[in-house]
Amino acid sequence: MPHSIIFDMDGTLFQTEKILEVSLVETFNYLRDSDEWKEETPLQKYKEIMGVPLPTVWKNLLPHHSEEIREQANVYFLEKLILNIQKGKGALYPQVEEVLETLHKEGYSLYIASNGLVDYLQAIVEYYHLDRWVTETFSIEQIDSLDKADLVAYIQEKYDFKQGAVVGDRLSDIQAAEKNGLTSIGCRFDFAQETELAEADHVIDDFSSLNEVIRVIEKLHA
Repeated sequence: MPHSIIFDMDGTLFQTEKILEVSLVETFNYLRDSDEWKEETPLQKYKEIMGVPLPTVWKNLLPHHSEEIREQANVYFLEKLILNIQKGKGALYPQVEEVLETLHKEGYSLYIASNGLVDYLQAIVEYYHLDRWVTETFSIEQIDSLDKADLVAYIQEKYDFKQGAVVGDRLSDIQAAEKNGLTSIGCRFDFAQETELAEADHVIDDFSSLNEVIRVIEKLHA
């Protein structure tokens, strides 16, 4: 029976970097216009924490602001992200479409599990027609704990599989695989950190390498 593969979205399938800066700058300009921010846009700080749920993002970026202001910033940021996706300012990583198509044709079950919000993920899926190959896309919003490991467990339970892999660029993806008995494949892409990748079972430097790694995993579990 073909294994299942769960992909992270940001920094794994989707080059978030291409829409991140412009959307974040627009959001902090909005905060400046509201007299809620006077410093530079904390782009580097956001890059360092990429991959955590958005409520955690805004607690880090706006540590001295109220929950109301954080929520306003979150809503505005999400709107700008989606608009920039729909304008075609983002991009999938090279070879993503080709690799997903190949895996799908070979009978692998493909899923997306992301810390992104539902509307944001849906915008990416719709713009790039990822549902041609991906069975279902899951958001951290669907899990009360906001824990990627619990989200992966939810996917396993829904689709009834115990073997497979989690492909992602951050520690949350690697730990989600480990906690659920799956193989972790780390992506050495834009937001990846070497200390986190060191905990992965396998690491790829580009998406085209994924097919070969999947073959290796299949042989190990044959």
